[in-house]
Amino acid sequence: MIQPSLPNLEFVAPDAPGMLPQMANARQWWPIATFSSVERATGAAAAAPELNAFLDAELAAAGLTDDRLLLVGFSQGTMMALHVGLRRERALAGIIGISGMLVAPEQLGQEIKSRPPVLLIHGTDDEVVPFRSLGLAAGVLEAAGVPVETHIAPGVGHSVDQGGLAAAAAFAHRVLP
Repeated sequence: MIQPSLPNLEFVAPDAPGMLPQMANARQWWPIATFSSVERATGAAAAAPELNAFLDAELAAAGLTDDRLLLVGFSQGTMMALHVGLRRERALAGIIGISGMLVAPEQLGQEIKSRPPVLLIHGTDDEVVPFRSLGLAAGVLEAAGVPVETHIAPGVGHSVDQGGLAAAAAFAHRVLP
C-alpha cells in the first residue's frame, strides 16, 4: 500500500510457513493458541532461522547488503521483524512494525546485535494486539539504545490507516537514501 510513494524500492514479502485456521488465506509464523509470552518467545525463536535464510537469499540475489534492507511487518510480522532485525550481525536500514509487539523483551538486552532505527505504528482500538504494546516495546527499545519513533492512530483497530501509511513512507524515505 506504500509502494506507489516509494517507486524506486523493490518489495518482497515472505509467506509465513503456516496457515491461520480461522482465516482464509492468512498465514502465521507459529500457531497462536494462548497468546502467552512463552508461546510468542518459543514461536519467534523457532521461526527466526527460516526468516533469516529468506532475507539472506533475497539480499544475495539482489546484490545488496543489510543496510539496504527495510523490514516491514504487520501483527505477527512485526514480532518477527523486530525479533530477527535486532539480532542480525549487521544493522538493517530500519524496521517498521504495525499493530505488533516486541517478543521476549527481557531477552533483548543479551541478544541484541544491531540497532537499526525502528518505527512502531499502532491503533488505539486494536482488538487483537493491545495498544499498550506500543509503549512497552518503545520503552525496551529505547533502553537498549535503539532509535525508535512511534505513530499512534486514534480509533484504529488491528489495521493501519492512511496516517500510518504516510508515517511508514516518510520513515522509509529517511532511512533508505
